[in-house]
Amino acid sequence: MRRALACLTLVGLTATPLMAQDVDHGRALFQTHCATCHGADAKGQGPLAGALVLQPVDLTALSTRNGGDFPLERVLKRIDGTDPLVSHGSPMPVYGPYFEGVANTPMKLPSGQPILVPEPIADLVGYLQSVQGVE
Repeated sequence: MRRALACLTLVGLTATPLMAQDVDHGRALFQTHCATCHGADAKGQGPLAGALVLQPVDLTALSTRNGGDFPLERVLKRIDGTDPLVSHGSPMPVYGPYFEGVANTPMKLPSGQPILVPEPIADLVGYLQSVQGVE
């Protein structure tokens, strides 16, 4: 009986989904940290877009431009700064220190490989995934 209980507990702990982002928190983060360049609707027309060397892309079309698949790994690297953009005048994102932290939120890459990222990044990515294909 004790062994069965231990197995059920283990199954319950491992059954947690790997994509448990808080989309509402991600939306709030986007509005605070990203909308000035990418626009409140994430379509690339924020009030500061004209001041950038490279114009922001329509973030609601990331999947469309990637053959129907959300480019998770590329988006994570842009947000965490490991794939910086020169259009910001500094490594992407401008608010990088806010998004740094303990990488304790699991996500799964399209390859199936799990990856741990800071919770704010997971939430922001969850929001971006939720707006794909928004007209």
